[in-house]
Amino acid sequence: MELDVVSLSRLQFAMTALYHFLFVPLTIGLSILLATMETVYVMTGREIWKRMVKFWGTLFGINFVLGVATGLTMEFQFGMNWAYFSQYVGDVFGAPLAIEGLMAFFMEATFVGLFFFGWDRLSKRQHLAATWAVAIGTNFSALWILIANGWMQHPIGSEFNPETMRMEVTSFFDVLFNPVAQAKFVHTVSAGYVTAAIFMLGISSWYMLKGRHVAIARRSIAIASAFGFASALSVVVLGDESGYEANLNQKMKLATIEAMWETEPAPASFNLIAFPDMAKRDNSFAIEVPYVMGLIATRSLTEEIPGIKELVESSKDRIRQGVIAWDALQKIRSTNGDVDQEVRETFQINQHNLGYAYLLLPFAADPLNATNEEIDAAAWSAVPNVWPMFYAFRIMVACGFFFILLTGVFFYLASSGKLDHLRRNQRWILQIAVLSIPLPWIACEMGWIIAEYGRQPWIIEGMLPTAQAVSNLSVTEVLLTLAGFVLLYTVLLVIEVALMIKYIRKGPEDGELPEHSPAEAATPLPMAAE
Repeated sequence: MELDVVSLSRLQFAMTALYHFLFVPLTIGLSILLATMETVYVMTGREIWKRMVKFWGTLFGINFVLGVATGLTMEFQFGMNWAYFSQYVGDVFGAPLAIEGLMAFFMEATFVGLFFFGWDRLSKRQHLAATWAVAIGTNFSALWILIANGWMQHPIGSEFNPETMRMEVTSFFDVLFNPVAQAKFVHTVSAGYVTAAIFMLGISSWYMLKGRHVAIARRSIAIASAFGFASALSVVVLGDESGYEANLNQKMKLATIEAMWETEPAPASFNLIAFPDMAKRDNSFAIEVPYVMGLIATRSLTEEIPGIKELVESSKDRIRQGVIAWDALQKIRSTNGDVDQEVRETFQINQHNLGYAYLLLPFAADPLNATNEEIDAAAWSAVPNVWPMFYAFRIMVACGFFFILLTGVFFYLASSGKLDHLRRNQRWILQIAVLSIPLPWIACEMGWIIAEYGRQPWIIEGMLPTAQAVSNLSVTEVLLTLAGFVLLYTVLLVIEVALMIKYIRKGPEDGELPEHSPAEAATPLPMAAE
């Protein structure tokens, strides 16, 4: 990677975003699990469920605090490293981010305090309401962030103003119900539910192996496996919806995910394994599964999926049309808007390709007189590196199917009352659950690499290249802030892991409970709901 402002700014944002997303999915998922467990406590009055809520709530609190701190840093970066981007999208981003802060974050932060300090001050039902408010606020926060991010992937409900050089909202309804944003929201939230379920399942399995807090561990496994199994199934289904939306709105991203260089006859095959070669613009090796990709991406047997090379040819045409819009824009800007109506009409007709003209700027000193070679280089610059896209997707999918298997096995064992047998005779299954704890985070990070790296070179798909969005900073300034963030985040990560390990080893504060209290023995519940 070259040490230029654009690359370093991208690296810094990628580092802070991926680090922030270590905390987000666990916060989202644990909030719902806490609310569910406390609902069982209020309905049954059994003290063990209250103690479960308090224990898992402690881990939630540690994660929540660091998630908030790292999330604030990302918003500061918009103005610090991406000044023109902030100006360009301010009218669009302002509404969802403001609503996220007012309706979701403040709600979430307020009721978090009631959750932790209201046990002896609120009635059972009041405290339960506060817990559900935390869960709802956490999920609403993700909704508004993903609405903003979804607009970057598919910028609808807005229009570019050549006088102000900004995007302006034309339909907030379209921004709000952007199909890409909605698909991303349900997929991301479901991934958070899986993360929390595997986290709870793994820690509870560790307690079972150690013979500690067995009563709490058994119930935690029961609720985590049921919740996780349903969520893991939904992640796969909702991921399919994301793939379908990518075929509609981000065809280059889909083509690079599949390392599909050529357009195949419908229905396209799925590359199970491939060795993409960016230099030769082909795969040196591939194992294909017929029909599968066509069915996933198009939901038909007759619709073709364009390959990378065909999309590059399409980009060349869009670059040429974009240059016409770029020329009209220069005339509008140079005369402060006092131009002939013909110039404005020319801009309006071609403005949807304006972003492609910007792709020419690193290759052509004068876009109006760009050569075919320069246009060809600009068009190929719109292709993300295929290797990380191809394998990030397959790692994510492999993890997803493994989570279905793991949670399904534990759901069966918990529902059939075989967890104690497992602890005595099949400890290796519990050990697999413990070792699986990091996997949801790996899957989530792969998902964000696909979503964000797969959009490159665009910071706003098809409209604004990333290279045009950076602040006027020096390489030294960005390097210093990058080094500062790396140092700070490393310290925070050490603190997070140390606190988590400390409280996991400590376990529920009030000591061990019998595996069955007298009340439970008299009125047993099915394991899945107990």
